[in-house]
Amino acid sequence: MAQAYHTLYTVVLVALSVLTLLCLERAVRGPGIAERIIAINMICTLTLGMICILALMLSEGYLADIALLYAMIGFLAIVVLCKVYLGVAMEKQEKGDIPK
Repeated sequence: MAQAYHTLYTVVLVALSVLTLLCLERAVRGPGIAERIIAINMICTLTLGMICILALMLSEGYLADIALLYAMIGFLAIVVLCKVYLGVAMEKQEKGDIPK
């Protein structure tokens, strides 16, 4: 039974890794800044899921603590990115580069 769980965890980790690479591609090639921010947020969420699965797979409790810290840091990073984007957009709006 343990081998079945190990195989399941491995398959899920591979699937999450592929999804992370696809999100990385979207973050690099994204047509707009909003799509890039969403892709970065999704990468953070997928990485968080991978850390949690590793915690189950390895039976290590400290990885759950690391996952919580990673979630908080990821949330703060997205908030900062949105704040910077909002500042740049408002600056362009004041210059008249984009319509209101």
